[in-house]
Amino acid sequence: MAAKKTARKTAKSKTEKSWHGRLTSEADAATARLLASLDVDRALWKYDIAGSLAHAQMLREIGVLSAAEHAKIKAGLLGVARAIEAGRVEMPIELEDIHMVIESALIKRIGSAGGKLHTGRSRNDQVALDLRLWARDATAGLVEGIAELQQAFVGLARRQGKVVMPAYTHLQRAQPIVAGHAMLAYAEMLQRDADRLADAAVRINVCPLGSGAVAGTSLPLDRARTAELLGFLKFSRNSIDATSDRDFLAELCFCCAMLGVHLSRWAEDWIIYSSTEFGLVELHDAYCTSSSMMPQKKNADTLELIRGKSASGIAQLVGMLTLMKGLPLAYGRDMQDDKRFAFQAVKDMQSVLAVAPGIVASASLGEEKIAADIDAGFLDATALAEYLVNKGVPFRKAHGLVGRLVAQAEAQNLTLLELPMQTLQKACPKITPDVKQHLGPANVVKRYAPEGAGGAKQLDQQLRYWKRKLG
Repeated sequence: MAAKKTARKTAKSKTEKSWHGRLTSEADAATARLLASLDVDRALWKYDIAGSLAHAQMLREIGVLSAAEHAKIKAGLLGVARAIEAGRVEMPIELEDIHMVIESALIKRIGSAGGKLHTGRSRNDQVALDLRLWARDATAGLVEGIAELQQAFVGLARRQGKVVMPAYTHLQRAQPIVAGHAMLAYAEMLQRDADRLADAAVRINVCPLGSGAVAGTSLPLDRARTAELLGFLKFSRNSIDATSDRDFLAELCFCCAMLGVHLSRWAEDWIIYSSTEFGLVELHDAYCTSSSMMPQKKNADTLELIRGKSASGIAQLVGMLTLMKGLPLAYGRDMQDDKRFAFQAVKDMQSVLAVAPGIVASASLGEEKIAADIDAGFLDATALAEYLVNKGVPFRKAHGLVGRLVAQAEAQNLTLLELPMQTLQKACPKITPDVKQHLGPANVVKRYAPEGAGGAKQLDQQLRYWKRKLG
């Protein structure tokens, strides 16, 4: 019996909590599982090691640690890092999170010196630090992935950008454009995502370490030094806010949700455009699947999954905001679940950005199909109205005249270019034979005048811009 009691005590001592001195009863198995976040936050181990190394360095510099203690802690942390990477560190659920796993492993390695690492530090500011370090890397990685996708769109615009195709509003044919103009529209959307992430990174890049649990510490911590060691631009001004702030994660989730929406819009376009009915885009077989029943099928499943990932991004954002909306200052254990939302939001966007550039780079425009159908839909109607404006006809009157001409052409199964001059001049005597140089999609795109329009010369300008922008 005595041996069993000793065994139980030994088991408990191996997994003591950071707060074990105050409470006398152990949590049951179900409660231990609820309290634990190791299934998610183990992903932060590299950041926890980096933060601990910087904290230890600062403690040495202010005299809290001796040179020998600092050397032991540093060597011990690096040893723990190698062991985690090799999968040789036990992570019992009773330790709850990766922060306590690392501290426990450190103490086992180097003894009592390891117990000094947590001096002047709480898990509250430690977790906030690790999350900011992770979020800083996550934003940088997403920006890189976005740039790669932009490069793919720019590449497609260079290869086949001068093909004249329809632009759509309300999913109805609207005006003719060069195809590269549509490709670079996606690049513009993605640039806003990259800019948002870069802007969010400024607010992420604030060091909370030194805030303690909520009110700081009586120890003379050199917060500026810790921030410097970790590459932060500045450190937080208010310890309450620093330990309870998750705005930076919510903002990161929003950036992911907005990126997901943009990627979903692109995916929807190409799902439609690659269908037999449209035939504007041809997808590489590597990014498609077939049917288990219908052998002729070529399905744009990869794009459909990308479209679906936007639902996840939006869901993670809503989850993060809902988690935080009712929390009093400062830290609450609810915030343990913040990682579940933020990690998943970033993971989903990373998975999409790993595939999307290949889809674009390997795709081609269906030039024959586009050319065969380009005269359908009266894409040059607006150009005819503007031709009349240049002849002195008020636009509203010109709009009505052209609308009636479109109806006549449609009834006769003709294009505007095919309408007889007699018909055109009967509608408006100011129309002269030079109108033929203004009609037809190819003529229209040549005459687009303002910067940013859908013509070939504007495409060349935009391509030069993106070459400078993306290097």
